Amino acid sequence: MNWLTNFVKPKLRELVGGQKDIPENLWHKCSGCGQMIFHRDLEKNLQVCQHCGLHMRIGCDERMALLFDEGNYQVIEQEAPVADPLKFKDRKKYTERMKEAQTKSGKPDALTVAHGKMGGQPVVVAVLDFAFMGGSMGIAVGDGLVAAARLAQVQDASLIVVSSSGGARMQEGILSLMQMARTTIAIEEVREAGLPYIVVLADPTTGGVTASFAMLGDIAIAEPGAVIGFAGARVIETTIRETLPDGFQKSEYLYDHGMVDIVVRRYELRDTLIRVINLLRNPGPGAEIVAIPAAEMMRQAAPGPDEPEEEAESVEEPEAEVLPPEPEPEPASAEEDKKTD
Repeated sequence: MNWLTNFVKPKLRELVGGQKDIPENLWHKCSGCGQMIFHRDLEKNLQVCQHCGLHMRIGCDERMALLFDEGNYQVIEQEAPVADPLKFKDRKKYTERMKEAQTKSGKPDALTVAHGKMGGQPVVVAVLDFAFMGGSMGIAVGDGLVAAARLAQVQDASLIVVSSSGGARMQEGILSLMQMARTTIAIEEVREAGLPYIVVLADPTTGGVTASFAMLGDIAIAEPGAVIGFAGARVIETTIRETLPDGFQKSEYLYDHGMVDIVVRRYELRDTLIRVINLLRNPGPGAEIVAIPAAEMMRQAAPGPDEPEEEAESVEEPEAEVLPPEPEPEPASAEEDKKTD
């Protein structure tokens, strides 16, 4: 068989003018409908299947270029946390898994934070990349969210978080679960500063990320077909021993049940975010939005027992004419006092 490979095959290549190198991954198979899509058509359509509308996962660089004005943004540098705080090892060492993910993605960790303009408004965007160890939340992700929240306060900018994660990173144990509290406090600081906090829920958003900062947005926007929940559907069915409804934990199901504010297709996401930011930052001429806690509203509506009830405002009446005081009566004489006795 060597003569076929060494002699015949080269001769055939010469006759047909040589074989061009064909790059890999020219065609992608949609996991939803099974159709084959040419890679250029898929890129042009923002990684959305043109046949069934399935929103495929995209990396943080593609997401940033999609959101910022003219694709211009600046990524902030984050301090590197402890590489392996628990010295974790399963089939591989945690450090080896981190090096593989960093080499494959070119990112130091799952979260990327950048700032720039969106519709002319200053914004800080934090994106979780599912390709980096499932977008799991560790110490580095917690540090990144805290840094993004503080940067938004310094720049007086809106904070936008795009979540795509499987939850907390098990290789960091309890330290990863502590990031749920850290990120929640960071988001609360953004709210106290009066800045908008918007969350874009991409596929999938589960686990500790859902239980913390991903569901705390002033506006919750989801992509079509995104899986959003805490535990997996199979775990829930095993626990409650009941069959879950169709489309359970999908963004459309959560929208129907009030867990998501709006479901937006990817090519409409940027315009929708710009409209939301403009409404929150520029409510209109003469309009003023004041956030009053519910407890304060109840106190103002019904004063407590120690507080005097405020009198209703009366219509101003014209001031009455001031008359001079009446003269005091003269003291009675001694004889009159005797008659009275």
